Amino acid sequence: MFKKVVSLILVFIVAVALAACSGGGTTSTRSGEVITIGILQLVEHPALDAAREGFVEALKEAGYEDGVNIKLDLQNAQGEIPNASTIASKFVGDKVDMILAIATPAAQAAANATKDIPILITAVTDPVVAGLAKSLDKPGGNVTGTTDMNPVAEQLQLIKDLLPDAKNVGFLYNSGEVNSKVQLDIAKEAASKMDLNIVEATVTNSSEVTQATQSLMGRVDAIYVPTDNTIVSAIGAVVKVANDNKVPVIGSEKGQVVGGALAAKGIDYKELGKQTGRIAVEVLRGKKPADLPIESAETITLIINKKAASTIGVAIPEALLSKADEVIE
Repeated sequence: MFKKVVSLILVFIVAVALAACSGGGTTSTRSGEVITIGILQLVEHPALDAAREGFVEALKEAGYEDGVNIKLDLQNAQGEIPNASTIASKFVGDKVDMILAIATPAAQAAANATKDIPILITAVTDPVVAGLAKSLDKPGGNVTGTTDMNPVAEQLQLIKDLLPDAKNVGFLYNSGEVNSKVQLDIAKEAASKMDLNIVEATVTNSSEVTQATQSLMGRVDAIYVPTDNTIVSAIGAVVKVANDNKVPVIGSEKGQVVGGALAAKGIDYKELGKQTGRIAVEVLRGKKPADLPIESAETITLIINKKAASTIGVAIPEALLSKADEVIE
């Protein structure tokens, strides 16, 4: 009888322990812990912020909500590559279940830190050239996500549509960003077919952006801003110098136009982030990054800033306005 009572007590204790560990419906990893996703963002600016917001939104739509069944650890490298490496190493040490790396240098830092933890990338122009994947179709490692390769040729054509007589186009970029060098090569090839000349101005950090922009004044008919994180983080400085000299700034995504550029035909970064989030959900549900293609943006939008046009005295053709997906008055 005593043994029977002891057995019943043990069964009761085990049942209570199991109930206490059930987590109230919390989605857990195999180790029984809440899923942790480390978010490594290179720098704060509208495009990267929008990509992050889209990623989080897509996760929530799929049932993964921060503070409920997942934990998001957001870290910003403040534009410094050494900081990105430190953050990536910390994520590995913390044994996060997934890393979202936003922008090329952030993605490279994450990929250098781990070959085991799944890495989702976004706002990365050329993952193959950056050494993050064997190919877009078959990444082959622990990295997948989305590329923000822009329609550079179409963006240069936008300059011709707005300024038919333009000959010289300034190209501002950080010479240390692989993604910017890729876009520069594409721009040079496209420009040669449009009777345009690319005039380069390089920086190494955001504090040099104003001076670099000033160096282009008197030498260019327009400035083209690629998806360069250093330049975009200081887009206000570019616009101020350009406006003072009545030089149009053509951007490569919506955030730059909201920041004062004249126009852009490019990616909606929030939608790109949502694409990345949907891929992340597939990984969380068991698929391997190596087997998931790195996707390109699904939508390209034309945005025109009529206020900027008025400031610098540029007349926007009605035919172009009629094609715009969004017009900032």
